[in-house]
Amino acid sequence: MSVLVVGMSHRSAPVALLERLSMDETVREDTTTKLVNCDALSEAMIVSTCNRLEIYSVTNSFHSGVQDVVEVLHEISDVDIDTLRGYLYVRYADAAAEHMMVVASGLDSMVVGEQQIIGQVRTAYQEASEKGTVGPALHSLAQSALHTGKRVHSETDIDDAGASMVSVAVDEALEHLGTEQLAGRTALVLGAGAMASLAATHLGKLGVDKLIIANRTRSRAERLAEHSREAGVPADVVDFADRAAVLSRVDLAVSATGADDFTITPADIPRDRVDNLTLIDLSMPRDIDDATAELQGVHLVNIERLHKTMSGRGDHATGHQEALGIVAEELHAYSSEQRVRDVVPAVAALRKHASELVDTELERLRARTPAIDVPEFEEVTRTVRRVVDKLLHQPTVRVKKLAAESGVVSYESALQELFGLASEGPSVAIDVADLPEGKVGINEKEQK
Repeated sequence: MSVLVVGMSHRSAPVALLERLSMDETVREDTTTKLVNCDALSEAMIVSTCNRLEIYSVTNSFHSGVQDVVEVLHEISDVDIDTLRGYLYVRYADAAAEHMMVVASGLDSMVVGEQQIIGQVRTAYQEASEKGTVGPALHSLAQSALHTGKRVHSETDIDDAGASMVSVAVDEALEHLGTEQLAGRTALVLGAGAMASLAATHLGKLGVDKLIIANRTRSRAERLAEHSREAGVPADVVDFADRAAVLSRVDLAVSATGADDFTITPADIPRDRVDNLTLIDLSMPRDIDDATAELQGVHLVNIERLHKTMSGRGDHATGHQEALGIVAEELHAYSSEQRVRDVVPAVAALRKHASELVDTELERLRARTPAIDVPEFEEVTRTVRRVVDKLLHQPTVRVKKLAAESGVVSYESALQELFGLASEGPSVAIDVADLPEGKVGINEKEQK
């Protein structure tokens, strides 16, 4: 059994395709259930964000596991198999563990070093745990990945390599507005969730004169407005249905609702506006109709635009190499721990086999020496068992050490061969499109 990752991100797929695969909490729960009901999969969790859709699972067969995941994605998204194969990537065994650590650390994000992703990985793990689709393997990996992410952010200056999606989007909007601060400006915030709250806080730090907040559930908008006022930023609340009416009074509008329909369309933009209007769409699927950008005086910043202009920012910035070093260190510790854990059944099998041999031989000795006294026979039994335990002690210690320190052929492999225990396949990192159609073993070309 090994961890398998099948996914796509801003690095491998267009935003339009990521939108089609985007999953809310309900869809994620249903999908993880479908996944663990597949023959080749036993555990599953899903990380679904604006920039990535990744399924982490535990499989007993590499190719069957990949096939099961792709078929489930096809079923829930209605994206055809060939399209999925063209954009999905695969990580397996140690490569899968390394990938989750890199993702949780913000090193694979559109803006390198952003901190939101570690919370999104934690949420994915918690949701799957509550649903019962996370077992020992994903639990261990998720904990290691979250620990790695915390170390990267606390021990390096990777945070300086980039900011969150919110701050990067607002920075671009400010550039369009020709200012570094928002003093004298009014902003509309649509939504009251995590992203909307981050946006409101960031706008307040930039000195926005006033916030207008709208959300489908007005009470949540009221709470966000109250927090804003407590922070010293004036804020009003309007009904969500009246959001278009206030566009004539704002310089900037941020939407982060994840709604099924557009929150702002071209028809909502007042035709008699004198000042320019900047729109920021932080949702996936998109909240704001792309057609708004075609209107005179309207500038749109959305995930797709950020994808094109910000991809890879910070890859070579200060702290990036130090962060990769931490990932390598944590991956080594995790992999060593897993190999030791994997060798335990082989060691247990060896000791059980030795114990059974001892029992057999002692029974034979007892039958051949009926005159021996009970105390004497018990002493012989203790002596034989001590000898066997001493003979097995050094090989047991040695095989665990080799398992921890090496991924190559070792005593572990010999024990697995001797007792018929299945050994794990090699670490693999490839694109789904490079996989053969049929269910075949991993060949040398696929190994990396």
